[in-house]
Amino acid sequence: MVHLIFEYETSLDEASVKDEVNRLKADFDRLGSEGKISSEIQVIMNRLFMIIELILAIFLERTTKKNGKNSNIPSLQTEKNDSALSHSGSNGKGKSENKDQAKNTRIKEIVTIAQVLTCDVCAQDLSDVPCIDHERRTKIDIVFEKVVDHIDAEIKRCPACHATVKGLFHSDRYGPLQYGDGLKAFVINLLVSQVVALNQVQKLVKSMIGVVIAEASLLKFVLRLYQALATWEHQATEWMLNAPATNVDETSFRVDTKNHWIHVYSSVSLHSSIFHRNRGKAAIDEINIIPRYGGAIIHDCWPSYLSHHDCNHGLCGSHLLRELAFVVDTNGYAWAGNIKRLLQETCKEVSNSTEKRLSDKTLANLQKRYRNILTRVEKELPIIPPRPSEKRGKLAKSDAHNLWERLKVHEAAVLLFAKDPLCRSPITELSAI
Repeated sequence: MVHLIFEYETSLDEASVKDEVNRLKADFDRLGSEGKISSEIQVIMNRLFMIIELILAIFLERTTKKNGKNSNIPSLQTEKNDSALSHSGSNGKGKSENKDQAKNTRIKEIVTIAQVLTCDVCAQDLSDVPCIDHERRTKIDIVFEKVVDHIDAEIKRCPACHATVKGLFHSDRYGPLQYGDGLKAFVINLLVSQVVALNQVQKLVKSMIGVVIAEASLLKFVLRLYQALATWEHQATEWMLNAPATNVDETSFRVDTKNHWIHVYSSVSLHSSIFHRNRGKAAIDEINIIPRYGGAIIHDCWPSYLSHHDCNHGLCGSHLLRELAFVVDTNGYAWAGNIKRLLQETCKEVSNSTEKRLSDKTLANLQKRYRNILTRVEKELPIIPPRPSEKRGKLAKSDAHNLWERLKVHEAAVLLFAKDPLCRSPITELSAI
């Protein structure tokens, strides 16, 4: 009997492991119904099969490779595959870039005519023969130009009162030597946007203009920009507090080998990034935007956000679709594919509607379909064994279990985009995937 139960093919690929376990379980159930297995063995083997199914589900999740399409790992931390490279370029998907050209640049375009004076074949004089066409070949090059602008203020002595009078300088000439906005913007771009090391920026600037700028001066460029943006930051925060919905997230950033966090707040066209040493509730309270906010925050279900109850909550559709894609990739659960398809279809329906929301009747039907799918999940997911009485802490669950429970508990936050046109989550971005 035991030999019959555990008899299997010697070669099993990853895709057939789950089917093989199901076949063995069906054979065991058949033998039990025929009375060939005692009740004690049935109880033990059923618990064993339950544990095997749970281990298999977690194993498949651990062995499935995560990328930017099925997880919340930033794309910069995942390997680029051939398909991503093939779609790269101006027509590929991705974050749109600012294509505006810098204001302090000049374009010098030269057109030179290469004349045809004689025939290369018969040496006939072609000086007076009209040109019928042109063939152009172009070379684009770049030359860095150092601009030194002097102002010499006249100094005169008044013959009447013998006072010394000096000409006025421009408002931006507050000392014997200062650096222009173009150079400052270049340095700030390297330090902040490109994250180039301070000494490397210093060497690069020296190679371009032949002047060594002290590292302290380079840091002052950034500090003065920060001070100049203080008023804007205050105004942006006040505007964001009055916005109906705000997207919030956080991303790690290492400083001196220690992990820090950049907290992101965005609403429509306004985007604010705030640097903080911590990630959780303490940092959110210190930043003091969410504690004062009364609209809806769209996030990834991070518990620190859910701990604030004075605002509404919506779950980010992009995060949900990636997690659902991972569940489909790992175990092929039908419920995950059905929920993903339901959310994408609803998103298209909301986008095509005039009011950018579902009617009450359609919303009720959506909730019914949503709950029906989640109700059938228990037939696919392996059962979580009960925790022994002597054990403490949380039980280990698969990612699929955790996602299913989150979708049940936070139904209102998941479907908020279909109910409130002002609180649409970024699910639109992945509606066609």
